[in-house]
Amino acid sequence: MKITVYSTKTCGYCHMLKDWLDKKDVEYTEYKVDENPYAAQMMVSKSGQMGVPFSVIETDDGKEVGILGFDRPRFEQVLAGK
Repeated sequence: MKITVYSTKTCGYCHMLKDWLDKKDVEYTEYKVDENPYAAQMMVSKSGQMGVPFSVIETDDGKEVGILGFDRPRFEQVLAGK
């Protein structure tokens, strides 16, 4: 499973999401879209919008799941493989 988190430095929900993932020992790659215009373009192309945090979870079978915001129940569901 591969997780990518698109965030900004000042986003409170971004910090909450990353803290939650860290406490669960879940590895992820972070792109700060306010510092990286290319990452911002990638996020918009995947999500169709500019809201953060936006996360992409690539499951072991290659399926990509996009999650907008810190939607804890959805994260738990996808991380559990459901």
